[in-house]
Amino acid sequence: MPGDLVYLLVDGENIDRTLGQILDGRPKPEQRPRWERVRSYVERTWGRASRSLFFLNASRGLPGTFIQALRVAGFVPIPLSGTPDQKVVDIAVIRTLEALRERKGDVVVASHDADFCPALEALADGERRLGVLAFREYLSGGYAEIPKLEVLDLEDDAQAFEGVALPRVRVIPIDRFDPARFL
Repeated sequence: MPGDLVYLLVDGENIDRTLGQILDGRPKPEQRPRWERVRSYVERTWGRASRSLFFLNASRGLPGTFIQALRVAGFVPIPLSGTPDQKVVDIAVIRTLEALRERKGDVVVASHDADFCPALEALADGERRLGVLAFREYLSGGYAEIPKLEVLDLEDDAQAFEGVALPRVRVIPIDRFDPARFL
């Protein structure tokens, strides 16, 4: 039943670009998120099955191996194309958020992009849970304006990176401080 779902919308372009900023270069395959962990985390946290959609820009071609890996991880890959000046992933995510106003279900967006704030805020009806999954220190401040939005960290909360500690510089709550990480 659609009301029993959590919709997970991943802005693949944005996550990859932000990860590249953290790593100071293009991420290697072993440095990329383990998307099955992300999906499982969202399902555990929300206590229900997800409809997991992964939006990617395929204007330069279809990345077949990655598409297959997403399917195995339980995602529906949504490869998009358009003109060079179009932000095809952003357009598709916004349209999807707008379409979700007509459906029941909780929503989690994996992105740092402020372009999604108005469409996500429009879903804040008090009946559904809303979340954003990102690297907290890169998250647009616009998300702070969305009532009851849950901010989740890709590395710390979702544990999306297997055996890789990202070289992030961020404020650490004292109850999460682990000196061994720095020694």
